[in-house]
Amino acid sequence: MREIIFDTETTGLDPKSGDRMVEIGCIEMVGRVETGRTFHAYYNPERDMPMEAERVHGLSAAFLATKPRFAESVDELLEFLGDSPLVAHNAGFDFGFLNNELERIGRAAISLERMVDTVALARKKHPGAKNSLDALCTRYGIDRSHRVKHGALLDAELLAQVYVELTGGRQIGLELAAVHSVTVAAAVVSVAGTPAPARPVRPPRPHTASPEELARHKEFIAGIDNAIWAR
Repeated sequence: MREIIFDTETTGLDPKSGDRMVEIGCIEMVGRVETGRTFHAYYNPERDMPMEAERVHGLSAAFLATKPRFAESVDELLEFLGDSPLVAHNAGFDFGFLNNELERIGRAAISLERMVDTVALARKKHPGAKNSLDALCTRYGIDRSHRVKHGALLDAELLAQVYVELTGGRQIGLELAAVHSVTVAAAVVSVAGTPAPARPVRPPRPHTASPEELARHKEFIAGIDNAIWAR
């Protein structure tokens, strides 16, 4: 199954109050394995960048002023997304901004039925624990040392690894065990292409003492002073 892991950066928290999406990063996965295909774009929001938001992602209004408007490159984004499920951390936030940008230019919104929220998955798997992206990376031993500021593509790459862990993990140990079992079985069946020789069938050994064995045991016990077996 093809899935798209994505993240956005914005000018603020509320698209309905005029905040805009300024960056999107997408990672393609097939069968929960990254294919190496990505999509990344910056957008000119045609407005100022609040200092609080710039401190989070480091994207200034001057930098974004040279980037295309969302409407100018939306087709490339939609082609990459296709009709695949879209996975995001606190997905309602990212879907809200993405659909707001689409609605602003008269394009159809993306159905919420395609939304997969990793926050909801984390809360179900780790109830009561911290479920931020940073906290989940720490829990699963995912290296985020290169994450100085938020970045859409970098965060999507980290989330792709977290998503795999939330949905069952790589199960590397089980895979190695399976390979080892197959190898051993093959070695038993055939050595250098020759079938293993059939082993002779041995009859079951008796598990009860014979009359002679019982007599010798009684004689042995009689030679022991105050034997507990004779009491």
